[in-house]
Amino acid sequence: MSKILLVDDNETNRYMIGAILKRAGFEVSTAVDGEEGLAAAAAERPDIILMDVQMPGIDGFEATRRLKAGAETGHVPVIALSAHEARDKAGEIAAAGCDAYLTKPLDFPRLLAEVERLLGTTQRPGTLDTLAACAESETA
Repeated sequence: MSKILLVDDNETNRYMIGAILKRAGFEVSTAVDGEEGLAAAAAERPDIILMDVQMPGIDGFEATRRLKAGAETGHVPVIALSAHEARDKAGEIAAAGCDAYLTKPLDFPRLLAEVERLLGTTQRPGTLDTLAACAESETA
């Protein structure tokens, strides 16, 4: 089972995204800010990190730069999450070393597809259908 670290200062986002990814078969741990995310990445060794870019203290771009510079975490793919369009943040995305960038509100099937692409896994049969159903039940 692949391990995902979700770093987001918004409790609702952590709950919704985490619940959906768990139901899709991933092990999910969370952190509330960039500093906690850096510590969790070092301690938990996730396979992929979902990083909110706008957080107090160490923002997601700085946290990603630090992760990518680390010998033990530099190889871990990071998907940046933000309410801003990628074209508005293109320079920061590239400078930080993000492997992908998704805008909120998240399109959960697209999120799963990006996670599986970066992990090098193939889509499990029915996973997108399951994920879509989970997303509907979480938002209802």
